[in-house]
Amino acid sequence: MKSASESDAFLTDRGKTAYESAVEEGIDPRCVPIHLNGPVPVGDEIVTPDYSEEDQNNWKFLFNRQMDLLPGRAGDAFMNGVEELGITSEGIPSLAKMSERMEAVTNWRIARIPGLLHEKDFFNLISNRVFPSTDYLRGADELDYTPAPDCFHDMFGHMPMLSEPAFADYYQLFGQAAMNAEGHQRVQLERLHWFTVEFGLVRQENGLRIFGAGILSSKGEVTHAVNGEAKVIPFSADRVVEQEYEVWNLQPRLFALESFDQLVSEFRNWTTNQGLL
Repeated sequence: MKSASESDAFLTDRGKTAYESAVEEGIDPRCVPIHLNGPVPVGDEIVTPDYSEEDQNNWKFLFNRQMDLLPGRAGDAFMNGVEELGITSEGIPSLAKMSERMEAVTNWRIARIPGLLHEKDFFNLISNRVFPSTDYLRGADELDYTPAPDCFHDMFGHMPMLSEPAFADYYQLFGQAAMNAEGHQRVQLERLHWFTVEFGLVRQENGLRIFGAGILSSKGEVTHAVNGEAKVIPFSADRVVEQEYEVWNLQPRLFALESFDQLVSEFRNWTTNQGLL
């Protein structure tokens, strides 16, 4: 499965997002970023849908499948975040309740959005420590692969990392910098987001571990990332911003942090040099 995410609403060198270009080639139109036409519900304003039995069964299948794969592969920050936010196999979480827990830990909140967001709407939310999330789940025919964002990718893939203080600070800084970026800087930020938030690795005392949501929520990416198939390169912001990637294929190159403090420090330095922060 390679799930689209909010991050992919960045412009490419051709002036279109990777997903907008893909749609022109016949890819799922759910991947076209949308503009918000007004305020979205945040925190306790969010009404939890009446999920069907099929939805709940699909959530349980996806959660158990990933959690069976992740011990010894996912980073401590992610595993701790799953527990901190109360994410289990026993039901699709309530965004309102998860927002309450997240706010208590790192002062982030959650907004309910209708689908993949246009870049400016996305950046505006995260720059204010609000994470945009869908609340609908992929169908049984898309359990192994879905090109569109859904709440499993958002809730399970992204939210646990926002309970890690340094990473939570990095993500807000990212939104603030992205609001000021122009031209090729936007492409460079796209690459930084891809190789950290979506496909990031970190070295712990017990070895190389995953923290990127695109890997954590994908069965194929989990095994590919840590079994030696991907080339792992020491993280450097200057190096990452020059690294191109493909949306629809397993990632041949990944970058490994030494710590999340390194991520904040290097991002601050790079964006300051670029005049973005």
